[in-house]
Amino acid sequence: MENIKFTNLERQKTIGNLASEEFDLVVIGGGITGGGIALDAASRGLKVVLLEKGDFASGTSSKSTKLIHGGLRYLKQFDFWLVKEVGSERAIVHKLAPHLVLPEKMLLPLIENGSYGKWLTSIGLKVYDILAQVSGDDKRKMLEKKEAMKLEPLLPKKILNGAGYYAEYRTDDARLTIENIKTSLLFGAQALNYAKVKDFVYDNEKVAGVKAIDALTGNEFTIKSKYVISAAGPWVDELRSLNNSKKGKQLHLTKGVHLVFPFEKLPVKQSVYFDIPDGRMMFAIPRGKITYVGTTDTNYNDNKDHVRTDLADAIYLISAVNNMFPDIHLELDDIVSSWAGLRPLIHEEGKSASELSRKDEIFVSDTGLISIAGGKLTGYRKMAERVVDRISKRMEEDYNTQLKECFTEKIFLCGNVDFKKFKHVKKYINEIYDRIKIDGFTKHDAWFLVTNYGKQTEKILETYATIVEADEYIRLAKAELSFAIDYEMVQTPMDFFIRRTGRLYFDIDSVKILMEPLLKEFKNKFGTSDVILEEWRATLLAEIKEHSDFSLERG
Repeated sequence: MENIKFTNLERQKTIGNLASEEFDLVVIGGGITGGGIALDAASRGLKVVLLEKGDFASGTSSKSTKLIHGGLRYLKQFDFWLVKEVGSERAIVHKLAPHLVLPEKMLLPLIENGSYGKWLTSIGLKVYDILAQVSGDDKRKMLEKKEAMKLEPLLPKKILNGAGYYAEYRTDDARLTIENIKTSLLFGAQALNYAKVKDFVYDNEKVAGVKAIDALTGNEFTIKSKYVISAAGPWVDELRSLNNSKKGKQLHLTKGVHLVFPFEKLPVKQSVYFDIPDGRMMFAIPRGKITYVGTTDTNYNDNKDHVRTDLADAIYLISAVNNMFPDIHLELDDIVSSWAGLRPLIHEEGKSASELSRKDEIFVSDTGLISIAGGKLTGYRKMAERVVDRISKRMEEDYNTQLKECFTEKIFLCGNVDFKKFKHVKKYINEIYDRIKIDGFTKHDAWFLVTNYGKQTEKILETYATIVEADEYIRLAKAELSFAIDYEMVQTPMDFFIRRTGRLYFDIDSVKILMEPLLKEFKNKFGTSDVILEEWRATLLAEIKEHSDFSLERG
């Protein structure tokens, strides 16, 4: 699968082309939902353009718990439909990108007076297996106290009654988003980041396109289109207001926070889904050099473009971890990074933040604007299918055109050329390690490349071989950046360090090491001015501080 050039180096030409063509569909929002819709619609034969006001995945889709999971807790809310759908989707999304959606065993400790009793958990996990069509080794097991302690010695021996043990999948949400968007390009879709929709175009009182602003130049341009879908996540209601159609159900935003610790500080052997004293549940997930924990679920009415972890969030999560693992004594100083994001849920009167349904909803305005909101990362493909089915029906009614049925469950994502199973991914990681260890790289470096890029690692290593740089580590990062600028629409260092590589969250020290050499690369590639480079440097330093510094001055 050859990568298609996908770059901001030719941005003005791209915008000129978009403004001169007519599309079947404009998708607003470059998160996982918008990316999924672009792929579904383009693969069915529609001419599609996707617009994102910031960078792709810069909203909710880089700030989730990064799990492709079946939502065990929705069984407690008797939401069997949701469990069935997202449970079945896990295996499909793993098959589409096994290098990016990695099998992860989950341990559910059963503690005295906890949320889950032995009997209910056993039945719950059994129902989960049936609804989610789980087979083979992935089927749930119920463990006695001794077996649970052997698997995870950090558990609280005194109050432990045993554990449930079941399978989930871990991912990088922002990478899953960008690979969906890149895969849509193979079917003729086009996509542009830093392009904000400021209004709609109307024809006979029906939405017939959008007016957008290029956030980099301030220039306005218009795109004509038969249909428009808004998948703008937390911003869906703003666009409905712009369209004068914000009535009936509305969004209810809740904030979720995650903290990152060095693995040595919280050395869990696998993911643990555990009780918090207030009756909620929380995850601790090991990932390479770190372990991250989350999440909170609190109402949010503040600035949607700047969601931050405050001191109260951090203290809440730390005390929950220390409460569950008696030998762990985390402190604020141990936090190496964090992230906070919003869930665009559908408001339900009288329900608390954590009780709100995670179901998605589709709204259609009188002028024909289709909006989709709610839902979960795991269910992105089915959300896309439902909303594109609506377009398909309208294409038939309005233009007598019959679209194909959805077949995204068969479309492998970029980076997956021939991984049939996860064991092939592991084999490829070993191959890459054998090739790069001669230059002093570790097994973790090989794992990082393959679980981010899959077989696209080859392209990065080809570039690596051509770069003249004394420091191998910097040389490889330059090759990565070159790939991200040419094939992944990277425009700023934040796009690269936060969303394309996850370094700000999972390896924050590497950002400090690579910042200066990579700022120089931006100057070389884009001809960026010193003034803008200085702004970027200041932004990166501020991001590092905001994500990692939890000294008590923080408000």
